[in-house]
Amino acid sequence: MPFLITQYFTGMIVTIDGPSGVGKSTVTKELATRLGFEYLNTGAMYRAVALAVQRLGVRLTDEAAVTAALPGVHVELPPGCVVLNGENVAHLIRTPELSRGASEVSVHRAVRLMLVAAQRAATTGRDMICDGRDQGSFVFPLAECKFFLIADARVRAERRVGELAAAGQRVSVEDVMRDQDERDRRDAARELAPMAPAPDAVILDTTHLTSKEVIERLENIVRDQRACSRHR
Repeated sequence: MPFLITQYFTGMIVTIDGPSGVGKSTVTKELATRLGFEYLNTGAMYRAVALAVQRLGVRLTDEAAVTAALPGVHVELPPGCVVLNGENVAHLIRTPELSRGASEVSVHRAVRLMLVAAQRAATTGRDMICDGRDQGSFVFPLAECKFFLIADARVRAERRVGELAAAGQRVSVEDVMRDQDERDRRDAARELAPMAPAPDAVILDTTHLTSKEVIERLENIVRDQRACSRHR
């Protein structure tokens, strides 16, 4: 049965896509605060699935085994938490290992369809900003505002190293670059919902921009779009 693309919400949806290290999480959280929107971190959902499968001793690249494990996996994102089967795992999933794991399980069709359905259900009737890699191109093709952030590969890696250092994890820029290159190739090549800008997405290079500058640009576009929508 084909996977139907349908509008599942009545609120305003803003999507912010792009590879790791472009500033999606920082930008999305602050933009949501400024606009009074809610924030949906879809990457956390994939990391939680990877953690659940890993705990079961299932190889993340084994599609059949991962698919068989999914009925026992339940992920929720209440404010400030990532709840996996009743346990808040937010502090456990921000590791390089689970970032790779998220990319590995995300190529499996059953995982993607399960989480896409959950993402659509979570936004019903709500003003929401969603960050990820396929939000504007696949999950919410009718979203009113779509953004795709890009940045120089080394700058992205340096940002990620800084984030991990702040969390007490030490990794090299070179190691992060290798991981992100591998993940970018995998995410861009997957059969279902590959990472790519939606045709109508605003593409913004954040290499030489501060987070504040990125947020202000996106905020202006969203506010203008919302004003136009209200006057139609």
